[in-house]
Order: sequence, then structure tokens, then C-alpha cells
Amino acid sequence: MHKILCRVAAGALLAVALPALSADPATGRWKTIDDQTGQAKSIVEITQAADGTLTGRIVELLNPSRPNPTCDKCKDDRRNQPITGMEIIRGMKPEGGGEYAGGTILKPDEGKVYKSKMELIDGGSRLQVSGCVAFICKSQVWIRQ
Repeated sequence: MHKILCRVAAGALLAVALPALSADPATGRWKTIDDQTGQAKSIVEITQAADGTLTGRIVELLNPSRPNPTCDKCKDDRRNQPITGMEIIRGMKPEGGGEYAGGTILKPDEGKVYKSKMELIDGGSRLQVSGCVAFICKSQVWIRQ
């Protein structure tokens, strides 16, 4: 009986540990830094979907301009939804070597969606996030929390 309980416990631990071991290096919480002001704006949590793509959701706004802001300018399914909890990164695909592309990023204060790419830098402690329209791109460096 003791051996059976040990095997069940070991199997349960393995089932919990394996997804954590295979998590993408970009997953986790990131402090976003405004590229113009240099001020911290929010905390974004990046997670990996079953298909391997990454999504990012704002889990905390730092010093919002108004209480409980919504995405008034959004034109998609996020229109008038609360910004806290909002998915702003969608469909980001790992390209290898700490680089990601093929996804989009929403800038909630503008309501605009940009083609996006990301790259882990500084040994994975920072994430360079770029949003592009045509050939014009802006980037921010986010800090791992």
C-alpha cells in the first residue's frame, strides 16, 4: 500500500512539475516601461498557450490616469473592456534564440493594434517589445519581475 501511495504522489508531482519545466523563457511577469517617459506603466503577465503561442495580459496598472480605465478607443472585442485584465499580446510565436514574432500588441491608450515582435535580452532579465506599422517601429524594454 505504501508503494502505491508513493507512486501516486510521485506521479502527481511530476504532472505539476513538467509544465513548469517546459514553460517558455519569456513567460512570467514583466514591468512595462514607457519608451517616451521612462516611467513604469503596468505589469504584464505572459503565458504560453497549449499551441505554444504566447499571450500577455495586463495584471496591474501602475499610477493609472483614472480609476478603473477601459479601452474606449479599441475597435475589436476589447472595446470598452477594463484595461486591467486585458489581453494586449496575442499570437506571439517562438522563433528560437529568445526571439518571437508573428503576433500583435495592443496599445490600450490609443486603441491601436500593431504587428509585434519580442526578444529576450540581458540573459532573459529584460524583454525588448516592438510594435510596427509598415516599416515604422517603436520598441520598449520591459523588466522581469
